[in-house]
Amino acid sequence: MAEQPMLKFVTVERDMPEKRAADLRREDFNEIYAEYAEAKAQEQSSRCSQCGVPYCQSHCPLHNNIPDWLKLTAEGRLQEAYEVSQATNTFPEICGRICPQDRLCEGNCVIEQSGHGTVTIGAVEKYITDTAWEQGWVQPIAPRAERSESVGIIGAGPGGLAAADVLRRAGVQVTVYDRYDRAGGLLTYGIPGFKLEKDVVMRRNDQLAQGGVTFELNTNVGEDISFDELRSRHDAVVIATGVYKSREIEAPGVGATGLVRAIDFLTASNRKSFGDAVPAFDSGALNAEGKRVVVIGGGDTAMDCVRTSVRQGATSVKCLYRRDRANMPGSQREVQNAEEEGVIFEWLSAPKGFVGDPVTGVMVQKMRLGAPDATGRQAPEVIEGADYVEDADLVIMALGFEPEALPTLWDQPELPVTRWGTIKAAFTTGATDLDGVYAVGDIVRGASLVVWAIRDGRDCAEAILKRLGDTSVMAAE
Repeated sequence: MAEQPMLKFVTVERDMPEKRAADLRREDFNEIYAEYAEAKAQEQSSRCSQCGVPYCQSHCPLHNNIPDWLKLTAEGRLQEAYEVSQATNTFPEICGRICPQDRLCEGNCVIEQSGHGTVTIGAVEKYITDTAWEQGWVQPIAPRAERSESVGIIGAGPGGLAAADVLRRAGVQVTVYDRYDRAGGLLTYGIPGFKLEKDVVMRRNDQLAQGGVTFELNTNVGEDISFDELRSRHDAVVIATGVYKSREIEAPGVGATGLVRAIDFLTASNRKSFGDAVPAFDSGALNAEGKRVVVIGGGDTAMDCVRTSVRQGATSVKCLYRRDRANMPGSQREVQNAEEEGVIFEWLSAPKGFVGDPVTGVMVQKMRLGAPDATGRQAPEVIEGADYVEDADLVIMALGFEPEALPTLWDQPELPVTRWGTIKAAFTTGATDLDGVYAVGDIVRGASLVVWAIRDGRDCAEAILKRLGDTSVMAAE
């Protein structure tokens, strides 16, 4: 195990200006932290067994070469570790922060399976890429030669940005269209800053813009520009809109003041962190401070809402989920984090209705798990006579997301969609039945993981390059 660095202390003179004293303390802390982080990264990386069958790699959607960059990190060869990591992942510092490693690489680590605790792969991935940025190892996007072909990408989320990165490095002219005022999609406005710092996302956005990607923000396809016009502008179009339509509850009391959508709550919080004017936050409508909060749902979005509520100063935070803990779709690590922060989970509980306007409570019906459904998952059943009212001043509905009706919104009845409203596209390439039109990420898969969107974007970009012809002209990073 790597030797731990000795702690050092800075002497601050009494008559020293307060700002300078604070700067000295901060610089000393940063130095100590950097040494400690490097020691921990080497310690954890050295625990990798370098097994013959790397389940961590096979269970990563990007098939990152995890054993190799762990070995390089353990040897102190961080720049090489970074180069291996970024070879298969467009945004390793983002995945290191927000991937549910407990369900993917770390959960399938041989060391974890043998009962000795997983190698903290995500933390190491974050560390080596953060170090790469600090040391200047992350090179600008610089195609060796420019190409005349252009690709339009609708949606500046992880899937769209991953495709933009690969295409731009090959010299293709790329324009990204997005309805919001900042690129990043859910990375910017959906995921809380305590999980994914916004300067980390903006740094990648800046890299793409400086590398020649054109961003047309505040642009709503179907209103500000038609889909047909986009197709006429570009040699190929990639649909990477994600899924933003919130699932609704049908119950008495829906529509009362104090019932809000998760996406609105999280977006308001993230906008506030950027320093934007957010009247709905300032008025208290989308602010949990001093309130009894009830979050309905069991996915990662629900976990983001409960943990954001705690940070905003809610007097109490409870999460209602209609199944038990074992059947919760969200990350178990996130559930544990929320519990440690004081969130109370009411398992096997579902909303039956809402009391008051403004809301004062949630009518809750208790459930039990019955026979498995068609997918093998146990279906919840109502326990008659076990209803009660859960007091609440703010109810956040985090029931998941569905695709918007893009064929209608874009006046494209021939755009192929499934019965769930997702776009029909080849999973390996993203190609749709419309010539030159591709789709990636959640708009194809349904609500899924950021890492899958990145995988889809990269695969789609490679397919487009093959369609456009010569793929030998690639960027040098």
